[in-house]
Amino acid sequence: MTDPVKFLLVDDLEENLLALEALLASEGLDLHKAQSGEEALELMLANEYALALLDVQMPGMDGFELAEFMRANERSRHIPIIFVTAGSGDEARRFRGYEAGAVDFIQKPIETDVLRSKANVFLDLYNQRRQITAQRDELAKLSAALQAANQQKNRFLAVLAHELRNPLAVFSSGLNILDRGNSGRDLSQVRLSMRQNLNHVTRLVDDLLDINRIERGKILLRKQKVGLDEVLPAALELAEPAIVAANHRLTVETPDDAIALEVDPARFIQIISNIVGNAARYTPEGGDIGVKVSKADGFAIIEISDNGIGIPPGQQAQIFNMFEQSDNGLGVVGEGLGIGLALVKQLVELHGGEIVLQKSLPGEGSTFEVRLPFAD
Repeated sequence: MTDPVKFLLVDDLEENLLALEALLASEGLDLHKAQSGEEALELMLANEYALALLDVQMPGMDGFELAEFMRANERSRHIPIIFVTAGSGDEARRFRGYEAGAVDFIQKPIETDVLRSKANVFLDLYNQRRQITAQRDELAKLSAALQAANQQKNRFLAVLAHELRNPLAVFSSGLNILDRGNSGRDLSQVRLSMRQNLNHVTRLVDDLLDINRIERGKILLRKQKVGLDEVLPAALELAEPAIVAANHRLTVETPDDAIALEVDPARFIQIISNIVGNAARYTPEGGDIGVKVSKADGFAIIEISDNGIGIPPGQQAQIFNMFEQSDNGLGVVGEGLGIGLALVKQLVELHGGEIVLQKSLPGEGSTFEVRLPFAD
């Protein structure tokens, strides 16, 4: 809701202020009254006015002196001033008024239509200026967002080039070795390395395709009723190579009673294996990774914790954004394009669930919580 526009009415006589208030009162207009120049200056310190109507003849600080004070102050110098006077309208008097910053004079007794017409001009100008300011601020935000998106795109392209170049180098070296035939090397290891890098590239491409499908609303979930104890082991098995390679210890806790979910089994496995794989990737060798399952309020709660490098506080709000990766300077760098958690978040939400970063401390590890509704 738009804040009301404010006019300032200044006159030493209460009856004159009441008359001005009655003539100008309208919806969306907030009229402030002051009976002296000093009181008016105090109001200007706390409010922004679209127009000031000043009585010229006031005891103490008259209207001309008040206008001069207003023009000398940065906060009030741009407020349009209309002088209201019962005195003579000689040229010298008008010249002093315009020199003090007035935009117009109104003679008493005031003609109602003239006053309202002139006030409406400044009301419209103020509203237009406020609209332009809002549009300018919105354009500034949009420009900043576009610059951030452009920087993010450039980072993504750099990471993508790195992620593709390394496997291509392995393929090129492997093909050269295979072309030379048996050169005394164990060719099975060459083939294994090539296959592993091929799987890595395939996973990157699959993630990119999944993100594109979700954003276009084209992804299809093949939901079915399954027991959590059926799909969780498959997800952990998929992440096992990363856990074993880093010599991590994996602890799994599940409740004794069965938990039934209605999920796409392949996507569930993708969700859990991605988070556990991240835990393995961002935990120094020989770390601890825990998977704990519990129930609450019709949801299965899967907590995945590690004692790895953790996520700096300044990066925690962005970890579910596209192409974001944690980098806390501790020498552990995650591979991939930084789209894993963004993809996981969207897949969890498509299942009617939620994923949150429950806690994370640099050097102490992170805990993610996935909540998925029970099957009906």
